[in-house]
Amino acid sequence: MKKTTQTLLAVLMLASLPAVAADKAPAPPAGSTPVPDGAPKPGEIEEPSITIRSRGGERIEEYRLRGKLYMIRITPPTGVPYYLIDQMGRGEFTRHEGPAAPTAVPHWVLKTF
Repeated sequence: MKKTTQTLLAVLMLASLPAVAADKAPAPPAGSTPVPDGAPKPGEIEEPSITIRSRGGERIEEYRLRGKLYMIRITPPTGVPYYLIDQMGRGEFTRHEGPAAPTAVPHWVLKTF
């Protein structure tokens, strides 16, 4: 009988270990929201990454933010540079002669499915 009680007690102690371990996890500070990996933290400014290549005498600069290509600047050997800009984020680039579109309408992603 004594061995059964000890076995039962040991099983109950082992079963309660995950609950005890879960209580020791630190709680996030009050009023803070978790920041996903790769996203800038509050107060941080996220810088784009720029890849520069040369092809046939022209200079190609690719601008990426969070790994997504959003603008390409092409400087031909002769002439003025032009830009290919993906305004909607769909991979469809339109040509512009200046660094910004003539009429830049703000776009925000409200929800992604």
